Amino acid sequence: MTFTVLIPARLASTRLPNKPLADIAGLPMVVRVAQRVLSLAGDGTALRVVVAADSPLIVAACQAHGVDAVLTRVDHPCGSDRLSEACTLLGLADDEIVVNVQGDEPLMDPALVAAVAKLLQQTPQAHISTAAHAIDSVADFRNPNVVKVVLDAQNLGLYFSRAPIAFPRDTPDQLPQPAPLRHIGIYAYRVSFLRAFPSLSQAPMEVTESLEQLRALWHGYRIAVFVTDQAPGAGVDTPQDLARVRQLFASPTPAA
Repeated sequence: MTFTVLIPARLASTRLPNKPLADIAGLPMVVRVAQRVLSLAGDGTALRVVVAADSPLIVAACQAHGVDAVLTRVDHPCGSDRLSEACTLLGLADDEIVVNVQGDEPLMDPALVAAVAKLLQQTPQAHISTAAHAIDSVADFRNPNVVKVVLDAQNLGLYFSRAPIAFPRDTPDQLPQPAPLRHIGIYAYRVSFLRAFPSLSQAPMEVTESLEQLRALWHGYRIAVFVTDQAPGAGVDTPQDLARVRQLFASPTPAA
C-alpha cells in the first residue's frame, strides 16, 4: 500500500504564534509530526511524507532536519486548498491517495494514518475517508467542540455535526446506544477530489456548522469512516497544550 502524507503547516496562529516551529524536546513541532509518520515510509507503506508550508521559515526548519517540504501560497482560505496546491507542486496523479495529517498533532498514531488510507483504497465509491471513535460521556456528546458523525450501513458518513446526533428522544439525559461517534480530524483524499475542491461552492450547512467536510457531502461526495477503538492523542492549540506535550516528550517513555 502506497500513499502520500501531506502535513499542512501555517505560521500564523492566534492562540499560539509560530506554532509549527514551537520547540518540542529540541525539534520544531512540525518536524515531530513528520518524524512520527515517517515510520510508514520506512516500512514501504507510505510513498512520501511532505510538509505543505506557507512560510520559508517552516520549509527551512523541515529541510534542516531531513523532512521534505514545499512552499505554498499564504492566502489559501482553508487547509484543503493548500493540499490541492501541494498535489500540483508534487505532480501527483488524480488516482493517487493523499493523507492529511495536521501539523499540530505530534501524538498522531501512525497506524491510524495507514488505516484511513487503506479504507479509502478499499472503498471505491468514496473520495474521502476519515476516522471516528465512540463517545463515552454525556458531556462530550453535548459539547459543540466535539464533532459528531452518523454513518450508514456501509460506514459512509451521513452527516457531521456539532450537535448531539443521533439524538436520543426518549432518554435525553443518557448516551444513545449504540454509542455515538466522535469525529477525528484526519482525512485521506483522492487527488482528483482535492483538485476539484477549490472550485466547489460553500454549502449552507457548512457555513452554519463551521465544518468544511459538509461541503463534500453537500456536493455528493462520499466519506468513508474508519471506527477506531482508541482516541488519538490531543493536538496542540494553546500554550497549555504545548506544555503538556513537551512534558510527555521529556518523560523517559514518550507517548506512543
